[in-house]
Amino acid sequence: MTLEIHKACEVTDELVEACARLIPQLSKSAPPVTAASLEKVVACPTNTLFVARLDGRIVGTLTLVVFPTPTGYRAWIEDVVVDGAAQGRQVGSALTTAALARAEELGARTVDLTSRSSRVAANQLYRKLGFEPRESNLLRFSLAD
Repeated sequence: MTLEIHKACEVTDELVEACARLIPQLSKSAPPVTAASLEKVVACPTNTLFVARLDGRIVGTLTLVVFPTPTGYRAWIEDVVVDGAAQGRQVGSALTTAALARAEELGARTVDLTSRSSRVAANQLYRKLGFEPRESNLLRFSLAD
């Protein structure tokens, strides 16, 4: 088993197909993945899209967003998804570790993420990697229907 993590620098047909297969495993309500939507992610200077390959096949992705604030650089990990068939093979751990290293390299003071409480294995992984619950409320205002 060969696991490789790399940053997506360009949008390929393979990446579009993989994300179209993976994102619905994360969110049933997410809009369909297109080359144009991925181009926006990859082209955005605050984003790093990490891709996990297991034996050459894309089996996971993670988006790291790093941005400046008046109190310092911050980072968010978003849209972590590992193909169901590849779970339990350290893919999520490798993606998250790569994102943490990149956030540190870019000068982020903290890295935040959210994870539904029903995602027991993912939450255990994040705790194992050093993430801690915060004394905070996450609030959302929906701008779209």
